[in-house]
Amino acid sequence: MKISFKKIALAFTAAALLAGCGASEEKPSQDPVQIAVPNDATNQGRAIKLLESAGLIEVDPAAGWVPETKDITKYLYNIEVVPQDANTLPTTLDDLGAATINGTYAIPANLLPSKDGLITENQSDASGESENPFVNVIAARTEDKDNPTYKKIAEAFHTDIVGQYIIAKYSEAFIPAFDYQNTDKSNEELLDLIDNYESDAAGKEKVVIGVCGASNDHWKAVQYQLDQENAGIYIELQVYDQYTIPNDALNNGEIDLNSFQHKAYLANEVDTQGYKIESIGDTLMAPLTLYSKKYDSVDAIKAAAGALE
Repeated sequence: MKISFKKIALAFTAAALLAGCGASEEKPSQDPVQIAVPNDATNQGRAIKLLESAGLIEVDPAAGWVPETKDITKYLYNIEVVPQDANTLPTTLDDLGAATINGTYAIPANLLPSKDGLITENQSDASGESENPFVNVIAARTEDKDNPTYKKIAEAFHTDIVGQYIIAKYSEAFIPAFDYQNTDKSNEELLDLIDNYESDAAGKEKVVIGVCGASNDHWKAVQYQLDQENAGIYIELQVYDQYTIPNDALNNGEIDLNSFQHKAYLANEVDTQGYKIESIGDTLMAPLTLYSKKYDSVDAIKAAAGALE
């Protein structure tokens, strides 16, 4: 059965909303229900958009995908949006009505979008007319955007084995930003195969890809796919510890590709730094999810907070 990126995100939301059916209603409280959001500009904007999609607030459409708290034009329910350091959200969740938490911090705290989330960020806006700019990409120099080797790498990323591996490996902290279907292997078999796979660089064209952080094992799955196709390509990862470096390194020709950033970050870098680089393919997404220890659905939050006229 074909599995789509959009269907995965919607499935998280649907499961969470169904879990709330039959929840006992609470009388509206006089004190607002506090909902924490990350205090960094990018993720705060994503969180505000998520609360808008949940029907809790209205936001100035002119703010686009990155609204601030000042862009909230109307509170539909008696809630308070509380900016907070993103890494503290899981530990303070008990004291809040709810919190929007990125998978980077949710998964280590044993919070799964499909099991514990009330609503999860989608890759399109509420109207479904525009794509989420926080989908991660593979970037190349503009002059190399049609390089056939780089295209093969992007195509290998968009395969079933890579999609299934991302889901199996990252426990919903990341989800594929492309359609895929499960292979004939179980998740356990696939993890064992890819995690222990070693490719031979001999006789292959080496492509250096700049990445950040520790969660880059999906590139092993891409390498496996390339080898299965006898593509003659060997991927070497260059790991950076600062997000400010890979785009400069790519622009200057120190690396061939990079894969660490979402579309919005790339666009800002091109605009402010003048880099001649661009996306050649989507990869994955780290969805933002609304969690609560006190309420089991968005409807329960609305009932507890009470509607505002």
